[in-house]
Amino acid sequence: MLKGKTAVITGASRGIGKEIALKFAQNGANVAIIYSGSKDEAEKTAQLASGYGVKAIAYCANCADFNRVKEVTKEIINDFSGVDILVNNAGITKDGLLLTMSEADFDAVVGVNLKGVFNFTKHLSRYIIKSAGGRIINISSVSGTNGNAGQANYSASKAGVIGFSKTVAKELAGRGVTVNVIAPGFIETDMTAKLPPSALEGAVSAIPLKRLGKTSDVADLALFLASGAASYITGECIRVDGGMCI
Repeated sequence: MLKGKTAVITGASRGIGKEIALKFAQNGANVAIIYSGSKDEAEKTAQLASGYGVKAIAYCANCADFNRVKEVTKEIINDFSGVDILVNNAGITKDGLLLTMSEADFDAVVGVNLKGVFNFTKHLSRYIIKSAGGRIINISSVSGTNGNAGQANYSASKAGVIGFSKTVAKELAGRGVTVNVIAPGFIETDMTAKLPPSALEGAVSAIPLKRLGKTSDVADLALFLASGAASYITGECIRVDGGMCI
C-alpha cells in the first residue's frame, strides 16, 4: 500500500510508534524512526523494519527542540531524498491534579506533545507538499477530546493537537496533503502497564468492547489514513477507543 513512500514516525522506538513504523515498513514504506530515549530500542525497530526490504534509519531528536528538529529534518532529507508521510506520535505524561501540578510538568508535556507536532510539521511540510499524495497523521488521545482528571497538561496538549491539525488540514489541502488525527483510548503499551490493576479494571469496565486496545488497532488505522484509500479524508479526528467515548 505504501511502496516507494518514505515515512517519518516520531516516538517510534516502542509502543504505538513502533507498531506504526513496522506496519508501514511491512507495506513497502521506507521509515525514519525518531526517538529521544533508548537508542538500542530504536535501532532494534529499524532493524526489524529493514527486514521487510525497506530502508530504515533511527534518528535521535527531542521533539520539543525546534532547532534539533530542523537539523534532523536535513539529515532525513539527505538520507531519503524526500518525505511523503509524517506521523507525529511522540508523547509523554506527567500526571497530577491541577492544584499540585508544577509549571515544569505542564511545560514539559505541552513541549513534547504539542510543540513537537508543530516542530516536525513546520520543518517537514515543505517536503511533504512535493509528494504525490502527502499525508500527515497526528496522534492525539481521548483525553484530548473528553478531558481526564489528573491530566490537565496532557489533555490540553492533545486537544491542541486536534485544533492544530484541523488548521493545517485547511492550509495544506490545496497542495493535495491530507492531515488527520487518531485519538486512541486505553491501549496496551508501557504507559498503561504502569497503571495499578484497579485503574485498569475500572478502565476496561467503562469500555463497551470490554478490552484494552492493541497497538495494532491504531497502526491499522494509520496505515489506512496514509494510503491512497483515504485520499478524500482530511481534518478528521478518529477515536480508537473500543466505544469508550460514545
